[in-house]
Amino acid sequence: MAAGTFLLVTFVMALAFCAVHLFVGRLRFLDAVPRSRWLSFAGGVAVGYVFLHIMPEIGAHAASFERATGLAAPLAEAVVYTLALAGLILFYGMERAIVSSRDMRRKTEGTDRPEHAMFRLHIGASGLLIFVIAYLLNHREDDSLAGLALYFVAMMLHFVTADYGVRRHHVELYDSRGRWALVLATLGGWLAGVLLALSPLAIGGLFAFVGGAIVLVVLKEELPEERKSYFLPFFAGAALYAALALAELHLTT
Repeated sequence: MAAGTFLLVTFVMALAFCAVHLFVGRLRFLDAVPRSRWLSFAGGVAVGYVFLHIMPEIGAHAASFERATGLAAPLAEAVVYTLALAGLILFYGMERAIVSSRDMRRKTEGTDRPEHAMFRLHIGASGLLIFVIAYLLNHREDDSLAGLALYFVAMMLHFVTADYGVRRHHVELYDSRGRWALVLATLGGWLAGVLLALSPLAIGGLFAFVGGAIVLVVLKEELPEERKSYFLPFFAGAALYAALALAELHLTT
């Protein structure tokens, strides 16, 4: 694919990400009680992407860490996976802080919303992850069209799950300000990907961080008992993505 065409394709994909941020509140079928099967399906696709694409790429990037740092191969690999753990821990800590703030305000003020400071924390952390995901549209280990398409679909569905979760905590603030901040993070990440080419070492670190964060974001939406999430749609999403990923690998090897 020509460079100009590739940039146009990734820009359209970035705009599609922006559309999710802007209009997730209008997807009324996601508000189903119990939890929408579509959210469970989207979560399964995102987890499938992590385990079938991001995790293998993290392993491949361990070689870059080994060459760049001079570390022994097992230690270099451990460092890469530590970055994935860091992404998971960061988003877990953020989620616990938001839930604690919400519980405290419910008891003391009778309001079912976290403090405004928690909104800024939530949007800031989500914006960081979105910035990295948009940046990686233009800088990925698998630069094939099929690989890009799978990345786009998985991240689109991940944004549906993640944005729905953010908006559930901060409905009014998300609709008035939060969604626009996420749009700016998306376009900023895409533009950074056009203007700035990081080293393979840095790209590997970003992939690892994204992988850990996505696992936490998806599982914290799916696992709590009160969400009444669905196993079969989650399994279907993961299985469908696995089938597409394995077919893509079969056709390109």
